[in-house]
Amino acid sequence: MAEIKQILVPDIGNYKDVPVIEVMVKAGDTVSAEQSLLTLETDKATMDVPTPVAGVVKEVKIKVGDKVSEGKLIVVIEASGSSAAAPASAAAAPAKAAPAAVTNAAAAPAPAPVLAAPLTSASSAGKSHASPSIRRFARELGVDLTQVKGSSPKGRINKDDVQNFVKQALSQPRGGAAGGSGMQVLAMPVIDFAKFGAVESRPLSRIKKISGANLHRNWVTIPHITQFDEADISEMEAFRKQIGVEYAKQNIKITPLAFMLKAAAAALQEFPDFNASLDASGENLVLKKYIHIGVAVDTPNGLMVPVLRDVDKKGLVQLAKELGEISAKARELKITAADMQGGCFTISSLGGIGGTAFTPIINAPEVAILGVSKASMKPVYQDGAFVPRLMLPLSLSYDHRVIDGAAAARFTTYLAQVLADIRRLAL
Repeated sequence: MAEIKQILVPDIGNYKDVPVIEVMVKAGDTVSAEQSLLTLETDKATMDVPTPVAGVVKEVKIKVGDKVSEGKLIVVIEASGSSAAAPASAAAAPAKAAPAAVTNAAAAPAPAPVLAAPLTSASSAGKSHASPSIRRFARELGVDLTQVKGSSPKGRINKDDVQNFVKQALSQPRGGAAGGSGMQVLAMPVIDFAKFGAVESRPLSRIKKISGANLHRNWVTIPHITQFDEADISEMEAFRKQIGVEYAKQNIKITPLAFMLKAAAAALQEFPDFNASLDASGENLVLKKYIHIGVAVDTPNGLMVPVLRDVDKKGLVQLAKELGEISAKARELKITAADMQGGCFTISSLGGIGGTAFTPIINAPEVAILGVSKASMKPVYQDGAFVPRLMLPLSLSYDHRVIDGAAAARFTTYLAQVLADIRRLAL
C-alpha cells in the first residue's frame, strides 16, 4: 500500500535561510529515488536536494525565492513500491524539524516526515538537472552542465547526454569568447602598437580571412599529432629528371609533387582509415571509396587548396599535367569552389622553398595531411659504408580521434618505401 512521505531539507551544514533558485518538480510528477527536487544557492556554491524515495509528488511546499533551513518541508510524496518503507534512520527525523502534519478531512494518518537524501554540490553546474554521479562525471570532463540538454524524462541529464555534448563540442567551430566545452578563451588585448614606433595597417586578403577562420577552427577542434619521417628519393629524382626532359617538349612539367600524389594514393589504399572522415555525430567513420587529393597552392592572395580527383586511377604524366593546370588557375584566381571540394587527403609541399619539417594543420573534414619539406643530401649508412642519398622530410599530421601513433608510423613508413622504389607504384 502506498504511503505518504513528507520530504524535508536535510543537513546543509551551518547554513540558514538558504535561497531556493530552482524547483525541479511539480504536483503530479513521478520521481525516482535520488532524483533532484530543488537547487539551493549559498554564498559559495549551489546544491541539489534529491529525494530519498520514489513515487508521485502530491504537493510542492516551496517555490523559487523561498529561503529554507534544515528540516523545512519541501514536498509531499506518495511513495511507491519498495521505496514506501523509508530507512529507519531517515524516517526518524526530529519532530521539531517537521512542520504541522498535512492531513485530509477524513483524519487520515499524518505523512511520515523524511529528511531528503544528502544534497550534492553543483557549483559548476548551476541549474542543471542531473544526479550526483552525472555531476561528478561532468566535472571530470570539464563540462559545464548548464550548457547540456537532458534527454531523460523531465529534461534530466544522463551520461550519454554529457558524452554527446563533448563529441559535438570537439566537432564544432569555437567562435567568440567561450568554447563549446564551457572553457573561457581570453579575448586578444587591444594594443596601440604606434606608441612603440612607426606602423602601417594593411587589410588581410579575402582568401586569408576565410582560410584563417577555417584553420583556427581545425586547429582548436581537432587533436593534432604529427609524425615525422624521411624518404630516400635518390632513384625517384633521377628518374624524374630523365623523363622531365622528354615531357618538357610537350609543355608538361614533371614535378616531385606528381610522384607524391601517386605515392599518397597508394598509401591511402593500403590504409583506408586515412581516407575517411568522422560523421556529424563523431561516432562513425565514413570510409571513402574514391581518392581525391588536395594540393596546397601558394598564391599572391593566400593559400588555396584545389583538389585532383581519382588520383589512384591516373598516371604520373596525367597527374603532372592536371597539377600544372589547376595550380595556374589558383594563382590566376580563376579557380572555382567546386575545384576545392571533395578532398580526402591534402599534401602541402614546401620543398621548393626550404625547411626541414613543419606541422601542417588538418583540412577538416579530412583526418590527415602530409607536409613535404626540402630534400637534402645526407650520408646514409648502407652495406658497411656511408653513401650520399637524397632524403626527403615528411610531416604527417593526423586526427588522434581516428588514427593512433602506430598507424601513422606505418603510413609514413609505407609512403617512404614507395617513394624510395617507385616500381612499387606499378604493383
